[in-house]
Amino acid sequence: MKNIRCILFYIAGSVCSGSLHAHTQSDLPNWAANGLDQAHENIGSWVDYSARSLDGLIGTEDSLTVDNNSYLRITQESLWQETEGISNDLSVRFKLDLPTSKERLRLLIESDPEESLGTLTEQGSNSQLNEQLSNSNTIIGLDQLTPRDKHQRWSYRLGGGIKLRTPIDPYVRATGERVWSWDETSWELSSYNRFSWFDSDGYSARSHWDLSRPLDADRRLRSYTRFQWQETEDTLEYSQRFEISRQLDDRSNLRHSLIMVGDSLSDPRINDYYLQSWYRRDIHKGRLFMDLIPELHFDRDSDFAPRWAFTLRFEFYLRKAINRSLR
Repeated sequence: MKNIRCILFYIAGSVCSGSLHAHTQSDLPNWAANGLDQAHENIGSWVDYSARSLDGLIGTEDSLTVDNNSYLRITQESLWQETEGISNDLSVRFKLDLPTSKERLRLLIESDPEESLGTLTEQGSNSQLNEQLSNSNTIIGLDQLTPRDKHQRWSYRLGGGIKLRTPIDPYVRATGERVWSWDETSWELSSYNRFSWFDSDGYSARSHWDLSRPLDADRRLRSYTRFQWQETEDTLEYSQRFEISRQLDDRSNLRHSLIMVGDSLSDPRINDYYLQSWYRRDIHKGRLFMDLIPELHFDRDSDFAPRWAFTLRFEFYLRKAINRSLR
């Protein structure tokens, strides 16, 4: 484990300093790139084959050709907080996407669904997320899909299943999504809403509203609002992010944000203000990503005294189809 971290820190330093030769699709030295490609070919093909084989047992031969969004993600994260020092975490997350023979019905196996990620304060910028994940959070269930284009009307998804643990934990949830676009102003508003019930945790609801528009060819302005209520917390939480993102090149993105996190509907209050810069780079062929995230927090627990935090994170995606999105 220590050797893996040393290698990752070496790669991060080399990428930031520009000492490595910048290949078309990779910043890695040949020895690292070759090893990564071999691991991706072996494990990524196994993930895709396993998903399609399992799908074929309950579906049709179409399972060999339809889109499949299955993946395995390995994350190594180092987090430094001014008052708490350095913490390191290695986590694995997977999603098996299994379209079945029944029209618009999909079998889903997923670790760490969003209902298991804690409060908005705990989620933060995802820089403290790994501590919330657990092997007991894997779910298996069926999702009923609607064929509607969410740019034209609301698209709904109903699902249900169980959380794989002892005792078995059943769940049901409903999701609605909608996107509005105004061509004359370039503004776009997207809405994501989910209502869930888990036997162990009770009811929860969350709503995300994302308003954005391009400023020019490389920059985008964004306002991202989130609301969340969980029966276990019994309070309404909300967060607001104002962000300007810039596409530095076809493999790098930089975001500057002002973020506020609060709670309570009867007595609203902000618990944390923070400034964040988030640099994300595809350092190898859409498979290995690096995040550098400095933050300056002013939180209620510290009497709003300034407190620095910094996250270095690597994400390795293992999947057959490669998505070059910088998220």
